[in-house]
Amino acid sequence: MARAQANDIEIEYELWGPAEGEPLLMIGGLGMQLISWPEALIDGLVGAGFRPILFDNRDCGLSTRFEEAGLANIGRAFAQARAGEPVEAPYTIEDMADDAAGLLDALGIAAAHIYGSSNGGAIAQLVAIRHPMKTVSLASVMATSGRRGLPRPSKAASDWLNAPRPTDIDRKAFMDLAWEQNRIMGSPGFPRDEAGVKARAGALYDRAYYPPGHGRHLLASIASGDSRCAALGGIAVPTVVIHGAEDPLVPVGQGEDVKDAIPGSRMVVIKGMGHDVPDGAAPRVVQAVLENARRAA
Repeated sequence: MARAQANDIEIEYELWGPAEGEPLLMIGGLGMQLISWPEALIDGLVGAGFRPILFDNRDCGLSTRFEEAGLANIGRAFAQARAGEPVEAPYTIEDMADDAAGLLDALGIAAAHIYGSSNGGAIAQLVAIRHPMKTVSLASVMATSGRRGLPRPSKAASDWLNAPRPTDIDRKAFMDLAWEQNRIMGSPGFPRDEAGVKARAGALYDRAYYPPGHGRHLLASIASGDSRCAALGGIAVPTVVIHGAEDPLVPVGQGEDVKDAIPGSRMVVIKGMGHDVPDGAAPRVVQAVLENARRAA
């Protein structure tokens, strides 16, 4: 792993695959560390000819933290958003999109394919909007447009999203919490590996457990609201929208709205997939990304 200076912060990153592979910038969701990406997905992308660029978003993992901002008040932020009031936040997902573009500059990469998952999908959309010359193609995965009035998450998924992350949790409790999250958010149509989920959670805990950053990521998303909706129509690069049919957090109707908003975009809905990419679904995701990238050629 290495670190780069970009957009006035430090970003921890890692490159996978041979140097001649096509650059593919992987943008993770809320509090997602670069070691969170499923190995089956990354290995599949490398095998398809890509060179994935994994990185920690600002305020998570080993990238710059915004500790001086304090803990996010998510309840107040949602109340402000519902009332149509501005939401105060130390940064927005627009800033995070600029971070991603800045990382490409720091690595000397003029343009790349962009893949964003969950809240990272919203950030990826903004990279395509704000930095079109750096975007070769776009894969928006289990992400929303942010438009008001779209299908809502299940109660269990919503409760999980809004629950405060304990700062004093021990390693075993965190591993158990990760398995509970998988039960709520994961893919019901694919095998679930309890030992694997817990082992990955243990590695995340050891590397950089930092719940305040997760809260501020959510705050950034709330603060941005639906500001990018109108701009989605200006995305001109080949775009694929990939979504799980059983996603409880970002229902498939939200993905359909992204597809409808971006001219010429295509959609791939994977039966049995929830709000993750299980090993069994990774080949479908890789194929969808590859076919979309070929449209850019």
